[in-house]
Amino acid sequence: MPMRDVEPDPETESTYECFGCGTVVVATAPRRCPDCGADMRNRATPIE
Repeated sequence: MPMRDVEPDPETESTYECFGCGTVVVATAPRRCPDCGADMRNRATPIE
């Protein structure tokens, strides 16, 4: 059976980390860090 990526659900809360200052928040797809305004990344998504 082939492996398949799970489709992201924008309504589900996930853990996000700020690229700038490292702030960690649990939210539903934040665009910017609440502390410094930098981009956020979903910690469940690996960085390659």
